[in-house]
Amino acid sequence: MSLPPDPFENDPRQPLSPGGSPATIEREELREELEPGDRERFAHYVRKEKIMESALSGEPVIALCGKVWVPGRDPKKFPVCPECKEIYEGLRPGSEK
Repeated sequence: MSLPPDPFENDPRQPLSPGGSPATIEREELREELEPGDRERFAHYVRKEKIMESALSGEPVIALCGKVWVPGRDPKKFPVCPECKEIYEGLRPGSEK
């Protein structure tokens, strides 16, 4: 009587055995590729008080989209970062008095 086939015979996590071949696991990955410098082409959303602190201390700020930099350009000369804008529009409005 013979044994049933080993279900882990071609397990890609196991080291190759003599005469074995590597298994290939394919997966499709979807992500938006940014060109180098893409985040430099936009004006980003940051709290005003953080901009003032950065101007005085030289410390970097973090935009809503995650970009970290030391502000030094006139943001009015650039289009608004679409990712910052989307996040900003999704925030709950503050209480107005």
